[in-house]
Amino acid sequence: MSSLNDNESAMLETVNLFPDDFLVGMRLDKFLSDEREDMSRSYIQQLIDAGNISVNDKKAKASYKIRKGDKITLAIPEPEELSIEPENIPLDIVYDDNDIVIINKPQGMVVHPAVGHYSGTLVNALMYHFGNQLSGINGIMRPGIVHRIDMNTSGLLVICKNDMAHKSLSEQFSVHSITREYTAIVYNSFSETEGTVDKPIGRSKNDRKKMAIVPDGRRAVTHYTVLRKLKNDFSLVQLRLETGRTHQIRVHMTSINHPLLGDDVYGPKKCPFNLAGQMLHAGKLGFIHPSTKEYIEFNSELPEYFNKVLSRLE
Repeated sequence: MSSLNDNESAMLETVNLFPDDFLVGMRLDKFLSDEREDMSRSYIQQLIDAGNISVNDKKAKASYKIRKGDKITLAIPEPEELSIEPENIPLDIVYDDNDIVIINKPQGMVVHPAVGHYSGTLVNALMYHFGNQLSGINGIMRPGIVHRIDMNTSGLLVICKNDMAHKSLSEQFSVHSITREYTAIVYNSFSETEGTVDKPIGRSKNDRKKMAIVPDGRRAVTHYTVLRKLKNDFSLVQLRLETGRTHQIRVHMTSINHPLLGDDVYGPKKCPFNLAGQMLHAGKLGFIHPSTKEYIEFNSELPEYFNKVLSRLE
């Protein structure tokens, strides 16, 4: 494929995708963002700009509209040498083997470096503790990162130590077979004990820093169960992600009039407590182990910050 980088021997992976007919007319970048949830939008754009993505063996633009019978090829290059500064930041390691690490992330820690957060991130800590034992598929700034949770959300994350594990976990995320359960404190009482929010999420048309329910967004599904009613018309809920869109739980719960306590982006600006962020904890994570092929599951107890607020509302 002459439209791709000349040094194809340096390619880590070449993937051919054949979109279903119902996707005809969708933009190429949106299709790839939906199809490869393990890759960030910015990384996909980098691949397009570098000519590493082609349609029918010809270099394609992000705005290309998919046609019936298209063959979309991704040539994913070898990861660049990392320039992230390792930092000796303590990590709560729940599990560690040759393929994966399970981290219990504290509230307030950013997962990977980005504008405004180039140090103190989980990746900085991972580079110190695990060095080059991390997968490189998702680009230079996200070694080992196959999924993430928001800065002010606490809880479990799986980190990949090699590209085999990364591919395995990415496929499981893509088909939504990963078990991901959260506990949250939300505003207002429920009339029902459980339910499902199935609403598409995309970038807000009014504020590009926020996500929103938009008709042309990516499908997003959140299942919720009410654990108990709390004081002052708050509720404790358990949430299970079927998909994993940016800010999915926060956007979905706000859309049904149950914003998360402490979420000043999607909920009330004024909070009755002095909180560092939304009351949301990723307490359960389960998947098929990439090597043993057996299902494994991890649990994380509610952290101190969460229990302090909960005790005042019970």
